[in-house]
Amino acid sequence: MPKHETQPTPASNSSSFSQTTTDFWQAPFVNGSLLYHDEEFTIIINSDLSEDNRVMVLETTDGKVSAVLTPALADKAGLTVQEELTEAIFRQKLNGAGITLHGADYLFYFTEEDKHVLEQETVKGDLRQLTVQDDVVFSEFQASASEQDLDDAYVELDHWAVFGSFDQHNLVCAASMYPWENAQIADIGVLTLIAYRGKGHARNVVRSISRYACKQGYEPQYRCQLDNYASTSLAKAAGLTLFGKWEVVSPESAN
Repeated sequence: MPKHETQPTPASNSSSFSQTTTDFWQAPFVNGSLLYHDEEFTIIINSDLSEDNRVMVLETTDGKVSAVLTPALADKAGLTVQEELTEAIFRQKLNGAGITLHGADYLFYFTEEDKHVLEQETVKGDLRQLTVQDDVVFSEFQASASEQDLDDAYVELDHWAVFGSFDQHNLVCAASMYPWENAQIADIGVLTLIAYRGKGHARNVVRSISRYACKQGYEPQYRCQLDNYASTSLAKAAGLTLFGKWEVVSPESAN
């Protein structure tokens, strides 16, 4: 299929976000061939997608949905150029071909305006960056959390940046970041011990580690599953704005 000169791109309140963020999410949809497009739904075929991202669906805050997949998976699902193709039919074809998507994540970022406010703030509370010298403190922190919370948060001391909040010299909340998808985007994980939740620790840690990322030239990214209401509330409390919903092919999906 010929590559179009002008591709429809995922629409959102993108002017509020950084160019780094919008360029990152538009790239897979611009660098491909158009299979289907209407006012609500677009499908792009892109042969350059990585194995882990061989199918992606992005729904932006205006309700428009864009899907991108490799030519091989488009063939496997029987997707061809046609006059009418809905998101529901697209998903049915994927399911029929044994191609499953991982549960959707919300994507949150700071708007340019909110990032400017963030960068002017000073540290609040007993909070600082953690290093390898904090190994004992961090190990005690992890030992006080459940395995489920540790798995869900994915906060590690050897990540690119780690910040922690303390209460009476005890580490009670930690967040870590790592560069994401070879982009100038830093993905955030955060964990607060149960007894200290609802006290502002997570909000302050997320804002502090995000401010650090901005100063290093990275865009902070906060992801959470749609049914994680506490995490969604934290993102909003920390000043992040919803960019959209993102789904990617499941690791167990058929090739």
